[in-house]
Amino acid sequence: MVALQTGSADCALLVTLAPGSYIALVSGGGGETGVAMLEISEIDQWRSMAVAPTILGQPQSLNVNQGQSAAFNAVAVGLPTPTYQWKLNGVDIAGATGSTLNITDAQPSMAGNYTVVATNASGSVTSSTAALTVNPEVTPAIVTQPISETTNAGVIATFWTLATGTPPLSYQWFFNGTAIAGATSAIYAVPNTELSSAGAYTVTVSNFAGKVTSSVATLTVNASGTGTAPVITQQPSSQTIASGGTVAFSTTVSGSANSTYQWFWNDTAISGATDSLCILSDSTSANNGSYTCLVMNAAGSIMSAPATLNVVQTSEPGRLINISCRASVGANANILIAGFVVGGSGNYGQESVLVRASGPALIPLGVSGTLPDPQLQLYQSNSNGTSTLLGTNDGWAGNTLVSSTATSVGAFAWTVATSHDSALVQTLSPGPYTAQIAGASGDTGVALAEVYDATPANAYTLASPRLINLSARVQVGTGGNVLIAGFVIGGSTSKTVLIRASGPALKPFGVTGTLPDPELQLYHSNSNGTSTLLGTNTGWGGDVQIATEAASVGAFSWGTSATSDSALLVTLPPGAYTAQVSGASGDTGIALVEVYEVP
Repeated sequence: MVALQTGSADCALLVTLAPGSYIALVSGGGGETGVAMLEISEIDQWRSMAVAPTILGQPQSLNVNQGQSAAFNAVAVGLPTPTYQWKLNGVDIAGATGSTLNITDAQPSMAGNYTVVATNASGSVTSSTAALTVNPEVTPAIVTQPISETTNAGVIATFWTLATGTPPLSYQWFFNGTAIAGATSAIYAVPNTELSSAGAYTVTVSNFAGKVTSSVATLTVNASGTGTAPVITQQPSSQTIASGGTVAFSTTVSGSANSTYQWFWNDTAISGATDSLCILSDSTSANNGSYTCLVMNAAGSIMSAPATLNVVQTSEPGRLINISCRASVGANANILIAGFVVGGSGNYGQESVLVRASGPALIPLGVSGTLPDPQLQLYQSNSNGTSTLLGTNDGWAGNTLVSSTATSVGAFAWTVATSHDSALVQTLSPGPYTAQIAGASGDTGVALAEVYDATPANAYTLASPRLINLSARVQVGTGGNVLIAGFVIGGSTSKTVLIRASGPALKPFGVTGTLPDPELQLYHSNSNGTSTLLGTNTGWGGDVQIATEAASVGAFSWGTSATSDSALLVTLPPGAYTAQVSGASGDTGIALVEVYEVP
């Protein structure tokens, strides 16, 4: 119903009515009375209210494989209701007169530019162009042939293949030419092998365009058994990470030292992923899915449990929010020097940090032999090799800013205002810094250096600077005097970190008395006060992936030799962790521990 306004007090209504009885009432708008004339006239609405067509919903371009279905949709309005005519490259498509154009079996000849014309009595309008791309069916090709295996009786033997071709690909495995029931994926595991399991295994890969059969892989079964089949002692963990981040899946095995690895994504082999570590950089939701690792040696094979990757968009990505180092503080060159870096790619502005040096404050925690009077000095490392002293503290004296900041970041409480523990609250620009802790009177003992991200709650943004690196070089002792570096991952997603323990790698820098065989252990700190061992490394073995990630985060090179220095590359969910460095044979010496954020 439409009210028609005029320049006088007269009024009118234009209304479309369904069949039925109606009453029209006329009254004075202000309650007045007088003579009025009521007229009711039938009009031809299509002639007086006709509206030319308008396309509100345009068809969208499509990319499909040969043989798949495709559908173009359009929405047009107008009075009277428009009719449709679809066109391919400007030519009418017979019978294509609906708002939706369905293509049930796309062929290369159907590729081109599609439009639709909407028409009524008042005119017509042509939609925007929607392109249809039809990818020709590609016959399967086997990129990686199944590999012959030798295994002990009673264990698992696993065959797999990697094939290309237009999806979906179908698989069928055969044993001595006979199809194996249910063996219809790219991986086939022969369970509990027997002598009768020995023979020829092949796989046929097919799609709409054709099929291809692999070469023969021979299974040999040892009746008496030789060696030990691998056993997975640590399964890969499922992870949720921020879009664009790095994830590291890992598996640990016992058994023969000659094990080989192959990682799979949704049961498809990942080309080049043949290490105990599987690293994905610049991850997106396209990487979501299930990841498994096949471990093989001459005695058998085993597939890991699946680990799920979930890549999400978030304003609270995983990040380092607290880094710390506990060690024995000596005199002169053996003081505790903890380095850290504020930064992050694409970040700007400044970061507020709380830096603490605990000595006496550790006594209530059961730590003996503490440094009685830790002096804290904070330096900025300059690009020309010099350092600038930013602040010194020789006893916090119950400073209210220190205590309130400590509470806000979740640091353990210092309960004695007159203690000689020291602290600084600073606002820092991106760059490297060192916190040096020494006995104010030249004395020695155990001290804890801590650096907290003091960015106020809800003030963090993706452009905010953050803590991206911790390092500490100290004299590593035994028992309670081993080197302990702690860090906390905050945010809502997991974060990948590289942890290194350098001993022999320090010698080229003129460091003497280095720890000859640093053993690195990573623990998760549980809410009940216990710790769970997550990983151990004693000798990094010249691992290429460790070296590559070290270079990407700016760590100094260890070269390519399999030195006794140790490292772990792990993806960790939010929580508290400690990296402990000790002599693998109980010896002592100077070591450097580093924790790097891997973007």
